[in-house]
Amino acid sequence: MRHPVLATALALLACAPQAQADTYPSRMVTIVIPFPAGGGVDVLTRAVAAELSRKWNQPVVVENKAGAGSLIGAGYVAKAAADGYTLMGTVNQTITTNPFLYKKLPYDPIRSFAPVQLMVQSDMLIIANPKLQANNLKELVGLARKEPQKHNFGSFGNGSQPHLLFAQFNQRADMDLLHVPYSGIAPLLTALVGGEVEVSTGSAGVAGELIKAGKLKALAVVGDHRSPMFPQVPTAAESGYPYLRASIWYALFAPHGTSKQIVDKIHTDVKEILDNPDFAEKQINAKALRLVAGGPEQLAAVIREETAQMAEMVKAAGVKPE
Repeated sequence: MRHPVLATALALLACAPQAQADTYPSRMVTIVIPFPAGGGVDVLTRAVAAELSRKWNQPVVVENKAGAGSLIGAGYVAKAAADGYTLMGTVNQTITTNPFLYKKLPYDPIRSFAPVQLMVQSDMLIIANPKLQANNLKELVGLARKEPQKHNFGSFGNGSQPHLLFAQFNQRADMDLLHVPYSGIAPLLTALVGGEVEVSTGSAGVAGELIKAGKLKALAVVGDHRSPMFPQVPTAAESGYPYLRASIWYALFAPHGTSKQIVDKIHTDVKEILDNPDFAEKQINAKALRLVAGGPEQLAAVIREETAQMAEMVKAAGVKPE
């Protein structure tokens, strides 16, 4: 016969996660952004945090812990208590790209975090200098094959998204666009507009005004959907290159071991905020982002699929982890 004191203790332990979820949050919640302030994921997460503060009647603050390609902030969250009071708002680079770029990470992209909420996605455009004698992907491939190593693409560094995408494109399409790396997206866009490089990638939010002003042109969307800002621009799949896929997504994570009840509560409340038409119009649609609002399972599935795709792209680019 089970000892009554032991039975009571076991019952209390069984109820603890639910009790914790029922009172969550009872104090300040911190969302760590592993990038500098002012970026897209930082701006959206701050807007979500403000709404959560009102909904929860508790302060929800955003703290930037930038550096080393998001390794510092992500490493900090990975070591935080799994109680829901420290979360991470980040982009796919942290989870699906960094493992291929660095030999040692201060976190495990799968085992260190619990997926909470896939918030939005920004599909990328293949953009070009207006003088490039190609107005779509087939024309670009034809031009590059006709004049090998004469044409080039720009990126914001070895292992960056445009580098990996075009390395895969070179390999699959049997062409040879030369790689010209820059130190960031701003100098890359300047080089594109000035004609130093001919083609690259950029989100509608970043490159949209330059395209509208005629300083750049869009050849294709390397995502699953046409851009609401440029509905006339076909996707890469529609153009005959379905393997060309690249996007930036913003998501929330908790430290591994955070109870399912707390994860589900955060997901439910954040999704309600994202689904609010007024919030979506001001914070998502106006910034050329696409609402996804996927839960933990959908985010985990996206990570699995993208990690496999990234492995192929890194191999094509010949990128070795540092």
